[in-house]
Amino acid sequence: MAEKALEKKKQKREALLNAAFELFSINGVTDTSIAGIAERASVAKGTFYLYFKDKYDIHRHLIAHKASAIFRRAKAEIEAQNVAKEGGINPSDFSLEDKIILLSDNIISQLQEDPSLLRFISKNLSWGIFKNELIESRDPEDVDFASIFHEAIDASPVKYRDPEVMIYMIIELLGSTCYSAILYGEPLTAAQLKPYLFDAIRAVMRSMEEKGES
Repeated sequence: MAEKALEKKKQKREALLNAAFELFSINGVTDTSIAGIAERASVAKGTFYLYFKDKYDIHRHLIAHKASAIFRRAKAEIEAQNVAKEGGINPSDFSLEDKIILLSDNIISQLQEDPSLLRFISKNLSWGIFKNELIESRDPEDVDFASIFHEAIDASPVKYRDPEVMIYMIIELLGSTCYSAILYGEPLTAAQLKPYLFDAIRAVMRSMEEKGES
């Protein structure tokens, strides 16, 4: 019974998040009401407050939830591709630089599939949201970015100065360059832009490497 109750709670929360995403994408946060979110999710308005404090709270959770889903899918697909390859490479054998490029490539593909998601993520995923809601997320439903981030940095034989600054720069670069390329094909299509973007990501990472004393 307890398991069924937990599943029901999870379904209601997911319905609220999906409804909020649809309405925020159409109307924006200001012109979306809690009553409207609850109605679209087919739950009572009071049910909303069992999960979220207000519409700004669900907005923050939604950004983390959507970004987490993108990252989870990218990570799973990359691992599956390498397992499927004959004599495939274990993802743990990649350098951190290679992992970031592989993740970026997959994320771009996902955003190409869903322009509405691109608009939402690019418009709302500021560094403050990323750090507070994703890296330090308190939501057990979402990817534990803090653990993944710190484990990847610790496992890397190459060490970086200010890793959070490095990730911030990569996120900003990825989001800002992909937006116009995917939605408008400007200044290049996403496929044409990728080699330049990946070179830029590698350059950012290499500029942040800690140099050993000579």
